[in-house]
Amino acid sequence: MSAEREESLRAFLSRAGWGEAALMPLPGDASTRRYLRALKGERVAMLMDQPLGAESPPCPPEASEETRRALGYNAVARLAGADCARFVAVAEFLRGRGLSAPEIYAAEPEHGFVLMEDLGERLYADVLLAGADEAQLYRSAAEALARLHAAPAPVMLSPEKPLYAYDETAMLAEIDLMTEWFFPVGLSRPAHEDEVAEHRALWREVLRPVLEAEAVFVHRDYHAQNLLWLSERREAARVGLIDFQDAVAGSRAYDLISLTEDARRDVAPELAEATTGAYLAAMRRQGTPRDEETHRAEMAVAAAQRNAKIVGIFARLYKRDGKPRYLSYLPRVWGYLNRDLEHPALAPLKAWYDTKVPPECRGEPRLEGMNA
Repeated sequence: MSAEREESLRAFLSRAGWGEAALMPLPGDASTRRYLRALKGERVAMLMDQPLGAESPPCPPEASEETRRALGYNAVARLAGADCARFVAVAEFLRGRGLSAPEIYAAEPEHGFVLMEDLGERLYADVLLAGADEAQLYRSAAEALARLHAAPAPVMLSPEKPLYAYDETAMLAEIDLMTEWFFPVGLSRPAHEDEVAEHRALWREVLRPVLEAEAVFVHRDYHAQNLLWLSERREAARVGLIDFQDAVAGSRAYDLISLTEDARRDVAPELAEATTGAYLAAMRRQGTPRDEETHRAEMAVAAAQRNAKIVGIFARLYKRDGKPRYLSYLPRVWGYLNRDLEHPALAPLKAWYDTKVPPECRGEPRLEGMNA
């Protein structure tokens, strides 16, 4: 961190009443944000530092597809970018629904700083590794989703921040990552223009029923690295939520798939099925039942779309950003995608992938002779 950024950060903490806090950096992830634990006596808080200009701009309200594409990937895919005000708006929306997002203590989005409640270190991924009850944690996460899905998606998160639709433009931009980034890494060749066009056309047809369904709030990264187990709290509040700034309005199936087809940890089919059952049961109990056949078809499409996107993202993290560790997740993600493509609703796409991406290429690429 530059001396100028450090000075700006310390000035923010001083204005927030935390000027003398000791700061402990936390491990980074795939984003440009960083998090630091702030310690002041017995008080603990979490500091988010999002350098402005580190990412392409987020999408402005009511922007056309042409404008979004001119602004870059964040705008096309409906990502928040460096918009800390959106993080604050989502946190307050979730807390208003009785869910455990961090309380915001102070925020200066114009400088890229947010000081918030520290929900602790009991990430699902860590407590599960230590032997926690998988069935209980996943059931609780499914029930928290049902609570969130009791009402349609809000138009506005706050007076200033709309909840954008997870629309066709965004979803097609995400699946384009497969042809743009995985093909050069996994197949050692770029995708041809006709392949890209056919891939998009097939996805456009498959996505139509999902895009036409009633939209709910979608966290977008609802998985074991972004959920915390808050066992001292009750019911849905036991599930702590973080990394939600890219939330959109979309399918009820999307976050459930994020949870049960986790790119970073194996989720047994039996656990995934029990979690889906817990979600559907919770929806019935609260008076918002789902038609199970329709829901499972939406899950198959959402799962395939998400996993195709992740394959592309992990290839991009390797090729563009020099982060080869993400390639080790590809066999798991391809395993999910292979299973997703077996659903009858995805038959045309399965035929395309079977033709274009041979089975031996659906895993961790052989990198000999390739340039990072």
